[in-house]
Amino acid sequence: MAEIRPGISDKRRAFRQLHEQGCFVIPNPWDVGSARFLQGLGFKALATTSSGFAWSQGRPDNGISRDMALAHLQEMVAATDLPVNADFESGFALDAPGVAESVRLAVETGVAGLSIEDSTGDAARPLFDLPVAVERIGAARKAIDKAGGDTLLVGRAECFFVGRPDLAETIARLKAYAEAGADCLYAPGIRTREQILAVVTAVAPKPFNLLVGSTSDLTMQEISALGVRRVSVGGALARAAWGGFMRAARLIAEQGKFDGFAGAASGQELNSFFAGDLKN
Repeated sequence: MAEIRPGISDKRRAFRQLHEQGCFVIPNPWDVGSARFLQGLGFKALATTSSGFAWSQGRPDNGISRDMALAHLQEMVAATDLPVNADFESGFALDAPGVAESVRLAVETGVAGLSIEDSTGDAARPLFDLPVAVERIGAARKAIDKAGGDTLLVGRAECFFVGRPDLAETIARLKAYAEAGADCLYAPGIRTREQILAVVTAVAPKPFNLLVGSTSDLTMQEISALGVRRVSVGGALARAAWGGFMRAARLIAEQGKFDGFAGAASGQELNSFFAGDLKN
C-alpha cells in the first residue's frame, strides 16, 4: 500500500501545533536535496533561506525575483512531508497592496508559514517607517485570512541586521506587528541572554523565533529555558556548505592541492540516503 503523504492542511495544522509549547529547531535548507536530508534527520519543520537559495542561483541575497521565489517555494513544499516556512523577504513589494498580492501567491504554493521583513533595501532609509511597516503586516494578515487563515504569519524586525541595534525600537516594532496580526515574532541579530529574554517577555504569549546564524555558547536547552519557541539558522547551513566548497576549490586553483576533500561526505553515504529517501 502506498504511503499517504500529509496534505497542505495537515502540514499547516502540525506547524501551528509546534508553536504552542516547547522549543524546536527549524533548519534552513536551500534546495531539494538539503531539505530531504534534514527531514531524514528527524526535524519537524523546515524554513527556506532567501540567501541560501539566491547563492545557489548565482545571485546575492535579496537578488531574486518574486517569480523565482515562488517557484522555489513550490518546489520545496513538494519535496518534503514537513511544513515549510517561507523566508519571503520584504514581500517583494513596497506598498501594502503589493505585499497582499505577494502573500496571496505565496500561500498558494502550500507553505505552512511565511515571514515579512520591515527592511527596505535602501541604505539611506533601511527600515520602513513603523506605520507603513504595520500596514504591510496587516495586509499580509488579511491576505492569509482571505485564503483560509491557516498559514502562520511571522513579523520580522530587522533593526539589528541593518545597523540599528536598538532593543527598545526592536521590541516596539515586534509588539506592533503582533497587534497587526503576526502569529510569531522574529528579530534576527539579537544574541545575548538579556536581549533574548527581554524580547521573549515583551511579545508573550506569542512565540518568538531566535536566529542562531553563527557559533553560539547557548545550547538548545538554554535557549528553551529563555522562553524561545523556535530556532532557525538562516543561511548558516548554506554558508557552511559553501565554505567547504570554496576551501577545496581554492586549494586546487591556487596551490594545485586536493587536501580540501578531507572530511567530505562519501558518495556511498549520499547515494544510500537518497536511494532510501526515494523509497519512502
